[in-house]
Amino acid sequence: MKGTLVALDHINERPAAALMVEGRLHDLLLSPPDNAGPTPGAIYRAIVDRPLKGQGGMILRLPKGDSAFLRQGKGLSPGQAMLVQVTGYAEDGKAVPVTHKVLFKSRYAIVTPDAPGLNISRAIRDENERDRLLEVAHIGMDGSDFGMILRSSCDGADADDIEEDIADMRGAASDVMAGAEGDAPELLLEGPDAHHLGWRDWDAPDLVASTDGSFEDHGVLDALVELETSHVVLSGGASIYVEPTRALVAVDVNTGGDTSPAAGLKANLACARELPRQLRLRGLGGQITLDLAPMAKKDRKQFENALRNSFRADTIDTSLVGWTPLGHYELQRKRERLSIVGSLPK
Repeated sequence: MKGTLVALDHINERPAAALMVEGRLHDLLLSPPDNAGPTPGAIYRAIVDRPLKGQGGMILRLPKGDSAFLRQGKGLSPGQAMLVQVTGYAEDGKAVPVTHKVLFKSRYAIVTPDAPGLNISRAIRDENERDRLLEVAHIGMDGSDFGMILRSSCDGADADDIEEDIADMRGAASDVMAGAEGDAPELLLEGPDAHHLGWRDWDAPDLVASTDGSFEDHGVLDALVELETSHVVLSGGASIYVEPTRALVAVDVNTGGDTSPAAGLKANLACARELPRQLRLRGLGGQITLDLAPMAKKDRKQFENALRNSFRADTIDTSLVGWTPLGHYELQRKRERLSIVGSLPK
């Protein structure tokens, strides 16, 4: 279909959400299996365990014997209780990454208990709209010491809907903060599942399909077939292979049958445009190494600009690290999602 479609369904009994744009799969969210450990966004009362020497961080104890890693360990003492929020999935054999700056995020509002002040997204530029939203924010947060950010999705939204969202997040924040004290690790707020994340983070679509079988009805299952292989066909006959390993994600760029002098540059630019989508759909993060097609060093700047522009629109934090002595290009991407390898329908 034309326009945007959000389909909510299940894959292997796990909640899944798909965003289709002009009939093409743009994003895919898949809830983790029950044994995947703490979910990003979950908030815990954690107990400080021990410092991690050489890294300046702390190992914390979570429920069910899980361990967490907090980078900012200064001033903490073993046995101390503190609130933390999961920021990503743990690599095999490593502690769950967490932060002490907890956020309560919904479709319209983000409540920030540790950062007072009312703020409006800078993406909203119209002064009249900013004034309207600031008034809504003052009403919704009246009497609270918490801070809040109104997201860009508030632009043009109904004031009653925004106020209801603020009230929900303010209430959740109050409940969690009240449970901060204690002498044992405890889960205080579940992380969102795929359906909730799709509702929260994707702009209002033209159509929402939430009945069982919506993936099949709207072509999502057909689009998922493309993710079963590491091979991705690009424009102009070029292609890439996206292959996750234990240490990193390797991306190999090929020019195909194009033998023109500019073939390498064209293939690399096509890779830059498609790479964020492939990483999103496949749930890949961590260290990513690009084995690019041959191109002149003078063309590297053009490739870097294309890659930067492409990732600017992506919602997952990705650092463009730079070139290696062998001419590879490296990125570092936040592990917000689990790899879909082995999770697609059979």
